[in-house]
Amino acid sequence: ISGLFDSPPGSDDAKLIDIFYPGDQQSVTFGTKSRVGMGGMEAKVKAALWALQGGTSVVIANGTHPKISGHVITDIVEGKKVGTFFSEVKPAGPTVEQQGEMARAGGRTLAALQPEQRAEIIYRLADLLTDQREEILLANKKDLEDAENKGRLALPLLKRLSLSTSKLNSLAIGLRQIAASSQDSVGRVIRRTRVAKDLDLEQVTVPIGVLLVIFESRPDCLPQVSALAIASGNGLLLKGGKEAAHSNQILHHLTQEALSIHGVKDAVQLVNTREEVEDLCRLDKLIDLIIPRGSSQLVRNIQKAAKGIPVMGHSEGICHVYVDTDASVEKVTRIIRDSKCEYPAACNALETLLIHRDLLRTPLFDQIIDMLRVEQVKIHAGPKFASYLTFSPSEVKSLRTEYGDLECCIEVVDSVGEAVEHIHKYGSSHTDVIITENEKTAEFFLQHVDSACVFWNASTRFSDGYRFGLGAEVGISTSRIHARGPVGIEGLLTTKWLLRGDNHVVSDFSEHGSMKYLHESLPLPQRNTN
Repeated sequence: ISGLFDSPPGSDDAKLIDIFYPGDQQSVTFGTKSRVGMGGMEAKVKAALWALQGGTSVVIANGTHPKISGHVITDIVEGKKVGTFFSEVKPAGPTVEQQGEMARAGGRTLAALQPEQRAEIIYRLADLLTDQREEILLANKKDLEDAENKGRLALPLLKRLSLSTSKLNSLAIGLRQIAASSQDSVGRVIRRTRVAKDLDLEQVTVPIGVLLVIFESRPDCLPQVSALAIASGNGLLLKGGKEAAHSNQILHHLTQEALSIHGVKDAVQLVNTREEVEDLCRLDKLIDLIIPRGSSQLVRNIQKAAKGIPVMGHSEGICHVYVDTDASVEKVTRIIRDSKCEYPAACNALETLLIHRDLLRTPLFDQIIDMLRVEQVKIHAGPKFASYLTFSPSEVKSLRTEYGDLECCIEVVDSVGEAVEHIHKYGSSHTDVIITENEKTAEFFLQHVDSACVFWNASTRFSDGYRFGLGAEVGISTSRIHARGPVGIEGLLTTKWLLRGDNHVVSDFSEHGSMKYLHESLPLPQRNTN
């Protein structure tokens, strides 16, 4: 017995009831008694309720086919969602399953709105971020104080948790960009084909469905992701870290206030229950795409836990800058400083600096080292770099390290080709940069480095949805399927095919049939570029 269901088990829409309350007994219909032994589910439920009244916790679960790790009793004791849990305390809000269904229904209504109406919602949210600045910063202050008092968060995570007036202003600008660029994102015709006479085929953009975004520390992620989901007509479930609970609460409240202007408040849901991420990752009938925003460990855990739901994202941001022999002295220190020091906790910050061997013991090399020392960047030496030095910095433990702080690895390479090989071997396919004045070398690097973002004479920090003009991003994807690099509105859309005919049947196109395939490409409708 797997637990109690809301309709006969095995029927198409039967759902397992995770938590059962004594008051729910009246709404349950019991089936006939089982062929083996005395009494069916009715006897089990009566026994469970009797035990509950005596102060004993009860779970009815399947002991022969454990759902999670293979040890059903230990899973239950650890609080994992297994079977039906009997409880006398009813939570104040909806269950996460109900929130998923609300997001699905709200998302479909959102997708059916006119593009101008979706844009209005996002403009309203942008205004609320600046109008309600004081309340947002007050809530964020509570989160920062709680984090500092508990001493739970490392300095890079505290920086991510912190909101400021300038951050809110930048967020509002980004949201207005999204609103302006989203006018024809949903329902855009991307291909038209005349299959045969009076039989026309169109491929149009549509929302993916319901997104689950799980994010750590970064409350500014909530309005960004919400705006992208609204622009693309997707329902959204948000699961933030408890360290940002106060900030997330007010930002979600403002998002729902903006959605209310067109009656689609339910499209964006914040999961407040103590739902484990593992449990959320198993809601494959409610969630179409999971987007983790946080540490590489979080992303790996989600990729492991997600059963049958695609995960978009990157597990690491090991970004390289390669300094070529033909690099400009003026550009090198500026680009390296910005890539490493502007925001070292970001996933698009420089982690490994590759230097051409001919630059060692040159004034340019000395300038790079002096700049890193002034910026208090701790240097780790790669094995080849260490072999050139009498007294080297600490040798790196691994060339595949994301420091997320004022630390970086320096390694030496003999050529641009070796730099490319190093990046492919130790990188994470995120963002990689070459600094050179030699156009031929630069083009070789741009064409051969197989990463989501590859730059010439520009900081790694440009790898960002806002800086790319996408308004914002739900994350940076190193996946090779669907979206890659900073993922904006386009990455949250898929397509469907619309075929308009007039009594057409396939048999008419057989060898002796009356119809012939034309497969003519038709012009696309004019896009609204205002």
